[in-house]
Amino acid sequence: MGDNLGGGNPDWMSRLPEELLDVPLWNLAIPGSHDSMAFCLDVSSPVLGSEPWLLRLTDRLIPCWTRPCIYRWSTTQQSVLRYQCELGVRFLDLRIARKPAGGGGLFFAHGIYTLMTVKEALEELALWLDAHPKEVIIISCSHFESLTDGDHVQLVEFILSVFSGKLCFSQDVPTLRSCWSGGQQVIVSYDNQQMEQQHPELWPSIPYWYADSPNPTRVIAYLEEQKRHGRPAGFYVSGLNLTEDARYIFLHPFQNLKTMTTKALSPLLRWTAEQRPGPEGGGVNIVCCDFVGLSRFCSIVIDLNFKLLKAAAGTSSGTQLQPG
Repeated sequence: MGDNLGGGNPDWMSRLPEELLDVPLWNLAIPGSHDSMAFCLDVSSPVLGSEPWLLRLTDRLIPCWTRPCIYRWSTTQQSVLRYQCELGVRFLDLRIARKPAGGGGLFFAHGIYTLMTVKEALEELALWLDAHPKEVIIISCSHFESLTDGDHVQLVEFILSVFSGKLCFSQDVPTLRSCWSGGQQVIVSYDNQQMEQQHPELWPSIPYWYADSPNPTRVIAYLEEQKRHGRPAGFYVSGLNLTEDARYIFLHPFQNLKTMTTKALSPLLRWTAEQRPGPEGGGVNIVCCDFVGLSRFCSIVIDLNFKLLKAAAGTSSGTQLQPG
């Protein structure tokens, strides 16, 4: 697989060896971006209502200080979804919100709201998929800050229309070959049980292993501990993303999430390169990272799939590679 940080791996799924085409997608190693839309945060927007009350109070009193600070520590990516997909990302973490003042459609949010709307982002993604018909993307829709029941109905209707014919149904066992034969390119996880139960095109929430620490050593220790308990039966995410707390921000006044991530990448990428996908207890599936374009992250995750070749060669069908 290519290491080119400028171009990446735009068609890596279509180039996987024949032996891997019948492996369920939850047994492949798939690169993902954490908080995928937090590259276009609006520094003039208010702090989310779900943030701690002290932060919301500070935002009301001194927004000129609060919002730039949140911007520095909530920006997790640096490029539009199309470019993330070109790098090889196939899992998108979309945290959806309605702004308190309304303002035309739904947005994304991480501490503050984004400039780009949900409609704009998903339409851009649909165009990219048209140009790459053998690539399959998993979209996780979650958080849903301040959405009404009506918002959910409209959002799901839009998802069904914009990805019309491309959606993989939740009762399927998706493999690359099965997706290609049905023209399916999109798996939508929707973290709202009522909507998910009403629409067979929507998948349940995908578990996300998340250490909630600014220390890469602790992140790795947490992921190792989780692995000892065994992996979930379907899709799941191992999060390499670091998380700052108030103390960390206070002690590092000139840093931001990007500098913190850059310093921590080496041990996190070393750990990733040692993993293997598959149904076994420690098998990784989706691996998520902040600032996916800063390193060889996507190529490292994609290359893990070649560790499956030996196992896949011993079976005529990928069904034996499903977790029990």
